[in-house]
Amino acid sequence: MNNIRINYFVIVIIALFSAAIIALNITWPDRQKAQINKILSRGELRISTIPSPLITMNDKKDPVGFDYELVKRFADYLGVKLVVNMRTNINQMFDDLENNKADFIAAGLLYNKERLDTTRSGPAYFSVSQQLIYRKGTLRPRSFDSLDGRLVVTAGSAHASLLRTLKETQYPELEWEESDNQTTSQLLEALSEGKITYVLADSISVAVQQRIHPNVAVGFEVTESRPLTWYLPDGEDNSLYAAMLDYFNQLSQEDVLARLEEKYFGHVGTFDYFDTISFITAIDSILPNYQPLFEKYADTFDWRLLAAMAWQESHWDPHATSPTGVRGLMMLTRPTASSMGVTDRLDPEESVRGGAQYLKHLLSRLPDSIPEDEKIWFALAAYNMGFGHMLDARRLTEQQNADPDSWLDVKSRLPLLSQKKYYADLPYGYARGHEAYRYVENIRRYQLSLVGYLQAKESKNKILSKDKENDNDEEQESSSLSLTQDMAYQ
Repeated sequence: MNNIRINYFVIVIIALFSAAIIALNITWPDRQKAQINKILSRGELRISTIPSPLITMNDKKDPVGFDYELVKRFADYLGVKLVVNMRTNINQMFDDLENNKADFIAAGLLYNKERLDTTRSGPAYFSVSQQLIYRKGTLRPRSFDSLDGRLVVTAGSAHASLLRTLKETQYPELEWEESDNQTTSQLLEALSEGKITYVLADSISVAVQQRIHPNVAVGFEVTESRPLTWYLPDGEDNSLYAAMLDYFNQLSQEDVLARLEEKYFGHVGTFDYFDTISFITAIDSILPNYQPLFEKYADTFDWRLLAAMAWQESHWDPHATSPTGVRGLMMLTRPTASSMGVTDRLDPEESVRGGAQYLKHLLSRLPDSIPEDEKIWFALAAYNMGFGHMLDARRLTEQQNADPDSWLDVKSRLPLLSQKKYYADLPYGYARGHEAYRYVENIRRYQLSLVGYLQAKESKNKILSKDKENDNDEEQESSSLSLTQDMAYQ
C-alpha cells in the first residue's frame, strides 16, 4: 500500500536480535526491580494512548484498532491483564511514562529522536510517510516555500520535531503553530472545515480521514516511510524491551502483523474523491429513510455493514434493477429471494430482511478454520459471486501453497478466477472474481466512511448542544444579575 505498510525488514532484524538475546540468556543486575517482573507481579500491563487511526474507542467506549490488538496480544503473551489509559494529548502520555503511571506508550507514534533523551523506542512495527495536507478547492502547495496560511501540528509530535529540523536546515522562514489539545485527526477535521490551512500528518491518518472528510488532500510528500514505535522508560533495565523483541519475533513467524494490517488497512490504499462525496451526501439525504430497517435486521451484524452493503448493491435505491435481473435495495436474485421467503424484492423491508438473512446463511456455511473476524469478507465475496466460486478461490489459494483461511491470501486470488489457466481445473469454472474483490473492498471502505462520519457528526452535535447550554446559562445569569440590580435600585 505504498506509504502504509509493515516494515518487514525491521521485523527480520528484530527476530535475529531477539534470538541472540534468548541464546545468551541475558540476566539483569537486580531482577526484583526489572520492568518485566514489576508487570508480572502486578498482574497488569498499563499503557497510555491517545485516539488515533491505530487505536480508538468504539461505540461501547472500548478500545479497538491495530495498536490495541498488538498490545492486547502482548498482555496475553505476558499472561497479565491489559489496562488502557486514554489521554487527550501526547505530552500527557509521556508524563505518565515519566511518573511511572504507564509501562509504555502505544499510540501510532512516529520514531522521534527528540524523545530519546528521556525514553527509549520499542521495536518498529509499521511504516508511514509524513505528508503536507491542504484543503481541496484551495491552491495546492508544492513545497514549504509555497505555503500561504496557517500550518498547525500537534504539540510534542514527530511532526513538530521534523518542522524544527527543516527550519534549521532548509527553510529558515518556515512558521507553524503547535496545538496542545488537538490530535492529528482532529486537526485534519478542522482543516476540512476551513479553520486551518495546512496540517503535517502521517499517511495512515490521512487515508482514514479522507473517508470521512474527502476534501482532505495531499499537497506533497515530506518524508519517505518512517517507522512507528512504542515508547518505554529509559534506563539500564532491558527486560521489557527484550520481552517485546521476543513477542514481535513470534508475530513475524506466525504472519500476524500482515493479517492485522489487512484487517485494518488493507482496504484504504485507494481513494475516489467523487465516489466518497456521493456517499457522504447520501448519508444525510437518503440513509435516514432506511436506517431503521438496517438496525432492525442487522442481528449479529453491525447495521452499518448492512448499510454499506446496500449502498454498494443499489446506492440505496429500492427500485434498482440490473441487466441480469437482480433487484431491490439488496439486489437479490429471484432464486435467492424465494429461498429467503421474499415475495416482493422491491419492498425495502423485505429486501433488507432477505439480504441480511442470506448473508447470515452464507456465514453459517463457512468452515470454523477461518478466523471469526475474517469470515464476513468470505461471506460477502460469496454473496457477490456465489458460494461455489468462493470455495474455488480457497482451493486455488491452497494449490498455490498459500493459506485458504486467510482473507489476505484468498482475496489476491479472486481476480484469477476469470483466467482460463486457473479456472479450467476448478469445479465451478469461470467467475468475475475481480468484481468480487472490488465488491468486498468497497463495502469495507463505505463502512469505514459511515462509522467515521456518524461518529464525527455525533461529536459535533454534542459540542453544539453543550455550547447552547452554556449560552442559556449565561443568559440566565445575565437576566438574574439584571433583576438583582433593578431590585437594588428600587
